Amino acid sequence: MSHITLIRHGQANSHAKDELSYDKLSPLGHEQAAWLGAYLRQTEAHHTRLYTGTLTRHIETAEGMDTGLEPVRDPRLNELEYFTLASLLEAQHGIAFPTEQGAFTAHLPSVFQHWQDGMIEEAPETWDNFHSRIEDALREIAAGPGPALVVTSGGLISMAMAQAMGLGIPAMARIALAIMHTSMHRLFPIGGHWSPVLFNAVPHLDRPDRRSAQTHI
Repeated sequence: MSHITLIRHGQANSHAKDELSYDKLSPLGHEQAAWLGAYLRQTEAHHTRLYTGTLTRHIETAEGMDTGLEPVRDPRLNELEYFTLASLLEAQHGIAFPTEQGAFTAHLPSVFQHWQDGMIEEAPETWDNFHSRIEDALREIAAGPGPALVVTSGGLISMAMAQAMGLGIPAMARIALAIMHTSMHRLFPIGGHWSPVLFNAVPHLDRPDRRSAQTHI
């Protein structure tokens, strides 16, 4: 098994209320991607392969990183449709979409729990499908030669970490809320199992003039 470094995309359209309008990088998101790529080149980080989801924010982030690697685009690396799930949750259970950032700490685990329990009708995919497609994609990537970069989204990264550590929804939600844009998360194979050896690393943003660029939303 090869180790995998998961990267959350750069900041997207944080004012969006639906999947389509969210799916593009903000000007800051483009800067974050370029800074990460420059950091990887400066430190001579060794990666032989690059994978992304098929969402615009994934593709734009990978392009901005300018790794020189030809990306493999895999829809299994796409994010869960949070806006869609949240809209269905509100319509079916009266749980309103948050109007301020702090409310997401309760809203996100509620979405996850209702989704896992099959209580959101007409969801774009089941919880089990989201779980299995991530597991399958990462297993296939790990079977390839050399370390890989995977540009994806925060929900997917939190699920991958939860799978590796056997975590339930409350812990998975806390992980998801913590993940910063263009942060790096590494899964390393130890004893035939994934072990997280890096989480939420943003060395390219850890300097005084860029600390305001350490964004979550």
